[in-house]
Parts: sequence; structure tokens; C-alpha cells
Amino acid sequence: MSRNIYGLDLGSYEIKVYDKKQKSIWREKNAIAFADEKEIFAVGDEAYEMYGKTPDHIRVVFPMKEGVISGITDMQYLLQNLLKRGHQFAYGSEYVIAVPTDVTELEKRAFCDLVLHSTARAKSVRIVARGIADAVGAGIAVEREPGIFLVNFGASTMELSVLSYGGIVLNRLLKIGGMHLDREIIQLVKNRYQILISGRTAEFLRKEAGLFPDRQESIYQVPCKKLGTGLPKYKEIPGTLVKTALREPLSDCVKEMTALLKRTPPEVRQAIEQKGIFLTGGMASLSGLDRYLSHAGGWKVTVANQPAICAVRGLEKIIHNKNLHKLTYEMSVENDRWIR
Repeated sequence: MSRNIYGLDLGSYEIKVYDKKQKSIWREKNAIAFADEKEIFAVGDEAYEMYGKTPDHIRVVFPMKEGVISGITDMQYLLQNLLKRGHQFAYGSEYVIAVPTDVTELEKRAFCDLVLHSTARAKSVRIVARGIADAVGAGIAVEREPGIFLVNFGASTMELSVLSYGGIVLNRLLKIGGMHLDREIIQLVKNRYQILISGRTAEFLRKEAGLFPDRQESIYQVPCKKLGTGLPKYKEIPGTLVKTALREPLSDCVKEMTALLKRTPPEVRQAIEQKGIFLTGGMASLSGLDRYLSHAGGWKVTVANQPAICAVRGLEKIIHNKNLHKLTYEMSVENDRWIR
């Protein structure tokens, strides 16, 4: 019998973990700070606080990139460190991991290797498509619904999932997320004002300005550096500029959603048209995003409750409900192969 079961949702910016023994969900930034390129200086939230503020000899890295693990060793160290810190981490535990569907088998395998072949010494690993975990976490009875369209807006990816009766019909992973939108803001500010703002500042502007103008347009004073001299200063940025920067990438999102719907079987698409589209992920909280998608695509759009932790709440339900275990795949430690 395993000592504990963990549900893991590994995002590009944040790790979400459900701990069955403690009956709790906790979140920590998915970041490591290195000093002099090799010495680990800080991890998690502490490392993220240094992002964009560090001296030259300290570098902050994110072991996840565009939905997949880009640095397995760094990711293993980070996860083990966070599990031990303030939590009753147990070796030989079971893990249920939410993974993107539209990635290679090798990339999926890396999620399992993260805990199978590390000091965590996992007893077993089950994986579930993130779209399914999101739907379960959103309170949707996935096994009974003939058609669900779910969009997970994350930090570096946008995952589109069409589900029917508990299975994936179509899935698309796009390299468009919060960080991409922030780069668009940085570029437009640079072109318009000849100044450079940080990723953290761009993220602040995105979250504060949203997508629809207020009755009285907001102005944000932000720190920046003047191009050419590099001298620090403050600059007032109008909210309308942020909306302009986001217009093109979000228009691309609408095109991708429309294209996937067109490929959806008619009976599934009919059910989706009745229920509408569900939004999850941290970016789903962007002010006005649901209104924008509804206006641009002509869809009914619903933002899930607490969208940023939707997938890990789905993992919690799957762990506790034996009837939902069939939604997962298991990786056998003994023979090292996928079984259903």
C-alpha cells in the first residue's frame, strides 16, 4: 500500500500539487535561480521573486517550456525540494499527473520519468490528459457529455480539447500563452516609446488593463529603461496600448478554435454549440477574455471556477473517485511500458 498519493499539474510558471494525505492543494512557482551557472541559489516562489531583478551572476530558469519538460534534472530537483519543504513527502508514493495530449510519446514519457527515475522512487505513475482533468475539475460530468470544448490558457501554451463521453476527440496544443502576450506588450511599448520594460512589468500591465476599456481610460506608471542609454526611468502607459498589443495574438487564438470546431464531428459539435466553450488555466482570469472570445467567435463562453487550479482539482477528484480511475493511463514500473 502506498504511503501517499500526489496529483501533479506542472505548468510553465507554476506547479500545482494535490496531497491526499494532507487533503490540500498547494502551489509554487516553477523556477530555479542559479548562481554562477551551476550553484542552485533558490527555488520556487523565492526564485521567481528574483526574476527580472537579479545581478549578472544569478540566472532564473524555468524547467518547463511550452507545455513540456525542457530540463528533466532541474525539474526533478525542484519538485523533490518543494515536496519536502513543509510537506510530509513520502518515498514510494503514487502519482497522478496531468499532461498535454498533443505532444510526442517521448515528451509524455518525461513526465513519468520525473518521478519514476529519481530519488522520489515512485511506486506507480498514472497520467491523464490535462483537458480531461480540467473538465473534471470544472464540475463537468465528462463521461456523460456527448460534446465538450475546453480551452486551457496557460503561461506558455493554449490547449484546445474536444471531449466526448470521457475521451479525447480532438486536441491541439498551441505555443500561445501569457508569456507570448507579454512579449507582444514589450515589443509594442519598445516601438512606441523607445523604452524597454521587463517581463514582470508586461505581465502587470496585461493583468491590470484587461481587454475592454473602462469608462475612464486607465494610465499605468511603470519602471523601464531608455533604449540607447539604458538609464532607468518611469513611463506612463495607457491601457489602450495593452489592448492593441493583445489584439493580434488573441485573434490567432480565435482562428485556431474555429478551425478545430470545423473538424469536430457534427453530433459532437452540436452538443458543444448548446453548452458553449469552457475556459480554464491561469490566463482564463484575464479581464474581459470571455467577452472577447464570445464577441469574436459568436460562442457562449464560460470561465470555470478558480480556473488556474482546475486541472489539479480534477486530479483530486480522480484520486478519490474509483469510477474516474479509468480516465487515466498507468505506467508500470516493472516492465516500463504504457498500459491502459
